[in-house]
Amino acid sequence: MKLLRYGAKGAEKPGLLDADNRIRDLSGHVADIAGDVLTPAGLAALAQLDPASLPLVTGNPRIGACVGQVGKFVCIGLNYADHAAESGMEVPKEPIIFNKWTSAICGPNDAVEIPRGSTKTDWEVELGVVIGKGGRYIDEANAMEHVAGYCVINDVSEREWQLERGGSWDKGKGFDTFGPLGPWLVTRDEIADPHALDMWLEVDGHRYQQGNTRTLIFNVPQLIAYLSRCMSLQPGDVISTGTPPGVGLGIKPNPVFLRAGQTIKLGIAGLGEQQQVTVQAD
Repeated sequence: MKLLRYGAKGAEKPGLLDADNRIRDLSGHVADIAGDVLTPAGLAALAQLDPASLPLVTGNPRIGACVGQVGKFVCIGLNYADHAAESGMEVPKEPIIFNKWTSAICGPNDAVEIPRGSTKTDWEVELGVVIGKGGRYIDEANAMEHVAGYCVINDVSEREWQLERGGSWDKGKGFDTFGPLGPWLVTRDEIADPHALDMWLEVDGHRYQQGNTRTLIFNVPQLIAYLSRCMSLQPGDVISTGTPPGVGLGIKPNPVFLRAGQTIKLGIAGLGEQQQVTVQAD
């Protein structure tokens, strides 16, 4: 299934993408694509529905973040060896963990705000993993059972606040609009191998990132097992698994950063595409 949320910001309704790429309304069956709906039992109940029996959504509604009521938005840094190299950093021996505030979450095609005074706002296409079955101390061998599905994430980053303002990466990662999710949550059964997905990102038509999840340093089961030793994982938690090379910070000799009025396009095979226009924050 491809699950989504559509409608005005803050008033999104749950939906499902049918075989003809039309949105079907799920609000008669679930309140949101969130929480218990993402558990194995919740997804099994949705899978029993006949999409043709669901109301067809007409027009061209806004697509919201594909998961609602996200409890944790956990990110992994330097998880592609070639990205670590372009950043001038050593390949990590253990996953580097940071967080995006949930207030950063926005729809896949919503505008991305350049923070006031920022000259170093950057892009990062990433594979998102959405937890369906919660747990602690999860074994790698069983980790995939805890995955509800996958989505595209743009881990937008303000590099000065991330790297030059004394401490935690979280500061540069959590500005409003820095976490576009979607367009859909693609359930785990539709993706044969999450470690063989092409991914790409363009700014104003120039392709900066072209990678594949096969070059992840720590794969999805390893990340779930590791994170579950640090925290309980709960349905609807989102893990952003890292970015391949081609970020603006890594361009030599002169890094390239985002300006207001640019268009970012990105996608991952089987998971859909995003498009954002950059605007200056008020």
